[in-house]
Amino acid sequence: MSEFTPKSDFLQTLSARGFIHQCSDLAGLDEKARSGDLVAYIGFDCTAKSLHIGSLVQIMLLYWLQKTGGKPIPLMGGGTTRVGDPSGKDETRKLLSIEDIESNKEGIRQVFSKFLTFGAGKHGAVMPDNAEWLTALNWIEMLRDIGRHFSVNRMLAMDSVKLRLERDQEMSFIEFNYMILQAYDFVELNRRYGCTLQMGGSDQWGNIVNGIDLGRRMGTPQLYALTTPLLTTASGAKMGKTAAGAVWLNADMLPVYDYWQYWRNAEDADVGRFLKLFTTLPLDEIARLAALGGSEINDAKKILATEATALVHGRAAAEQAAETARKTFEEGVTTASLPTVDVPRAEFEPGLGVLGAFVLAGLVASNGEARRQVKSGGLRVNDQPVTDERAELHASDLSADGFVKLSLGKKKHVLLRPV
Repeated sequence: MSEFTPKSDFLQTLSARGFIHQCSDLAGLDEKARSGDLVAYIGFDCTAKSLHIGSLVQIMLLYWLQKTGGKPIPLMGGGTTRVGDPSGKDETRKLLSIEDIESNKEGIRQVFSKFLTFGAGKHGAVMPDNAEWLTALNWIEMLRDIGRHFSVNRMLAMDSVKLRLERDQEMSFIEFNYMILQAYDFVELNRRYGCTLQMGGSDQWGNIVNGIDLGRRMGTPQLYALTTPLLTTASGAKMGKTAAGAVWLNADMLPVYDYWQYWRNAEDADVGRFLKLFTTLPLDEIARLAALGGSEINDAKKILATEATALVHGRAAAEQAAETARKTFEEGVTTASLPTVDVPRAEFEPGLGVLGAFVLAGLVASNGEARRQVKSGGLRVNDQPVTDERAELHASDLSADGFVKLSLGKKKHVLLRPV
């Protein structure tokens, strides 16, 4: 933000909460936001059935835009997903079928209804799909009307291209065209909705600036770019990934309890920053929570977990996850609210190997990892430490409720249920 002090509610909020990394014209964007006419978009390609928390910063940008009087556009990348964004990738992304893209798009749509209010009004969110215009482009007309504005020299200098070439990693011609399509999205959204701002992660800066340049060459009004910092944990790990896999936003991809636990397990040094980015708590309350020390920081982590979960899954589900955690850790009881994995009843006859059981539950990735956890005392069955890696689970190990409780450390629990 350098020396600039924003006057608009939008940029004041983003600045105070740590969302801003780069902006093409802070003063100009601030004036546009103050006018009440700011329309902004972020593109989301449909590469999986759910977004994960790596996209949550971008979703929160759209949330705060609407809360401060702007119009948000979460753009579905039904067209660009057919090409594949090379930004930050070491290899060509697998091309998906049209059917898979459409199925993924429906899964991704679900999360935005939790954050945005959709409607035809001035500030109502809209969710177009860039397949609407990209699939209608004629190849020769695209080269003549759009492609002629792009310099191959400049395209080769883009990080998404240059880094791949420097590492002698192949980049397909279809990927090379991605930046042209993304730039054209910006121009098309300006024509259709009066959109003047594209936002995204820091790795999208070059692509967004391309859109501004293309818009200038094709006669659009002034366009703006804003990116967020690359988000990592205090220990340097990338957000959105755990040893067990991605932290998905859809409940059918990741149980609400596991989502709550992800935030509860945040590193102490991340609590204040995450409260600013991933909750809507007032800043003075966040400052109070971030200042807590010693064991009290755990109270702040529980609030972070509940508030972040409430945004994605609703208040009732978040509070149920918090209560499940309290009962599990403070009272030591097994509860059916814990994540449950169904296994064929026949697996318990004559016996299910304990190492394989933890793999089935998703608590470890392999039998080898399970053995290492046994040696370090990290695995428990029905709250009892596992000491024999050759042990088996039988029907007699089931609780009165018909479960076997598996635990990795003190915070990760899964119920195995024979069916």
